[in-house]
Amino acid sequence: MAEAENYRRWILRRFAPYLSQRIVEVGAGMGAFSDLLLREARPAALTLVEPADNLVSLLRQRFAGERRVTVVHGYLDLLVGSSPVDSVVLVNVLEHIEDDAAVLRIIWDLLVPGGALLLFVPALPWLYGSMDRAFGHVRRYRKPALAQMLDRIGYETVDLRYFNLLGVGPWLVAGRILQRQTLHPKAVRLYDRWVLPWLLKLESCWPPPIGQSLLAVARKPDRTGRENRDASRGER
Repeated sequence: MAEAENYRRWILRRFAPYLSQRIVEVGAGMGAFSDLLLREARPAALTLVEPADNLVSLLRQRFAGERRVTVVHGYLDLLVGSSPVDSVVLVNVLEHIEDDAAVLRIIWDLLVPGGALLLFVPALPWLYGSMDRAFGHVRRYRKPALAQMLDRIGYETVDLRYFNLLGVGPWLVAGRILQRQTLHPKAVRLYDRWVLPWLLKLESCWPPPIGQSLLAVARKPDRTGRENRDASRGER
């Protein structure tokens, strides 16, 4: 992500309409996406949750003096019982967690009614290969399965789409055929600079049938919306 400014901006562009004043970013890492959230979304408060000791130190250094930022060293359950938030962001995080549904339920409890869950995860289980293992991915996601999990918990899915169609081929070759362990920074920069701007325009007009990743926006219904949905299910 640190080498892919256009990539981060593309994700944020899809998330932007659903970001509000109180945001939590889970698995903030080195803070590349966090920095973009601060500059572009301009929240009143941004809480960064990160379990890794070395990355927490980097986050605290990077955002020292930024009053809007709170860095939490640990996991999301540390926020249980705290003030509700408007938006929770997970970019390339959920695939690392064994019990992903449990995390989504915790987020449900943290969100205000009408609050938004903003997810970005790797897609297509048949793409799973050496790079997924090296990056610590537990899984890659199928669109129907992710939609079903969100629905079971109670979320209303607002947007669910494949993302980065042209990334499928390189990931397949690198991770399944060549058995590589990582991406070369120079290759990432070249792809981000020369390919992504054109791909963004294409996928904005034409949602691709598959993609390297899945982007999901889901809401915790407000009380009225949830009562109406429950009533509709009861009539069936």
